[in-house]
Amino acid sequence: MPHDLSSALTALHEGRLHALDALRTSQQAAHSDACRHAFIGDSLAAMTPSAEAAACASDAAARAGAPRPLLGGLAISIKDLFDSAGCTTSAGSRLLQGQPTASKDSPAVARLRRAGAALLGRSNMSEFAFSGVGINPHHDTPANPVTQAIDGLQRIPGGSTSGGAVSVASGAAWAALGSDTGGSIRIPAALQGLVGFKNTARLTPTEGCIPLSTTLDTACAITRSVRDAVLLHEVLAAREVRLKPRPLRATRLAVVKELFLDGMDSTVSAAFEASLRRLREQGAQIEEIQLPALQDLPLLQAQGGFAAAESWAWHRPLMAEHGDSPYDPRVAARIRRGAAISAADYIDLIHTRRRWIAAMEAQLQGFDAVLSPTVPVVAPLLQPLLLSDEAFFAANALLLRNPSVVNLLDGCALSLPCHAPGQLPVGLMLWAPALQDDVLLSLGLQIEQALRSAHTHGEEH
Repeated sequence: MPHDLSSALTALHEGRLHALDALRTSQQAAHSDACRHAFIGDSLAAMTPSAEAAACASDAAARAGAPRPLLGGLAISIKDLFDSAGCTTSAGSRLLQGQPTASKDSPAVARLRRAGAALLGRSNMSEFAFSGVGINPHHDTPANPVTQAIDGLQRIPGGSTSGGAVSVASGAAWAALGSDTGGSIRIPAALQGLVGFKNTARLTPTEGCIPLSTTLDTACAITRSVRDAVLLHEVLAAREVRLKPRPLRATRLAVVKELFLDGMDSTVSAAFEASLRRLREQGAQIEEIQLPALQDLPLLQAQGGFAAAESWAWHRPLMAEHGDSPYDPRVAARIRRGAAISAADYIDLIHTRRRWIAAMEAQLQGFDAVLSPTVPVVAPLLQPLLLSDEAFFAANALLLRNPSVVNLLDGCALSLPCHAPGQLPVGLMLWAPALQDDVLLSLGLQIEQALRSAHTHGEEH
């Protein structure tokens, strides 16, 4: 099978692949051991008729000499956070499982459907998207299929779009619709060797999506390549990406040593340094800088920040009616932190963020993007985090630390694989302030090619 969505679409257009055959292969992968626990309940079976209809419509168009739809009837998974008509949106919880089914698609799902996606199933996730780890005690936790193939150990998938990433990494889906509030697309992408693009939040609609933080939530996708990330963003944002390719020697990139490089394990450190070395060899101007504004991060994260305040606002009536018992205790504890945030505290937080964004943008002026590890460690082992709250919260904080800065910045970011073949996955994150999405995607295409070329020619980290 082709290695990414774009090459699969080419194969469809050239008659080397049929959409229904591709869907059958995806469905087989979705039921494999590598994809175990990646989907919620019976959503694979429930969504089979509409998925097959999309694939058949694509093939029928080709037989009639008409253009295939943009996404060709190929399989895409949907995070169990987005409304899809006829399905219950449970956000990975037990609490919402008995709720009525959605009467219509959320805008993000509707755009995928109109573009001809075969919506494969609803992917598993951290309950209510409140974790970068990906553990779900209600629906079980999918193991990381990429790391397991390398070392045979059960490691975390990353969250909160855990099942979505597993669906792509296992070959069940060509891309996964998910959300990113503090790294929920980029973390699982980094830990599973995939591409995760978090666009500027305002560019994609989040209506019909259960919120974690209405301020920070972003609807976006996990893919197998940067060119696929461009395609999915164009569909989800209903806009054309204007690529602006230029030589790497004409780019000015920053590396922030404080905070972002703290606590790196040896695998991430080696992969990150090798990536910087490769980009410098290609002529990129990379400068180490300081960002004094990072010292104000504790003010934005005190008391749990936006996620605590805004999740409490949404969950307060549910908790008043049902208590905490239907929730994952680790999720309930973080939601309840929002009860202590007053209206005045929240307004202060909004104003503090505005000032902080202005300071960060001023300090980053003149750079095309910042480079950092997406997360500073490879995927941690799953079992210790299931057993210990202390280990879980320490890992969760470490995984969220780097990517969450971009959400607070209202910025955009791209995580792409930077590890050598055979190594545990490592993500390289390119990030920039708001509305620099097209510059970032253009740069991502070039950096992806430079890193692939290095590995193809046998360079080792």
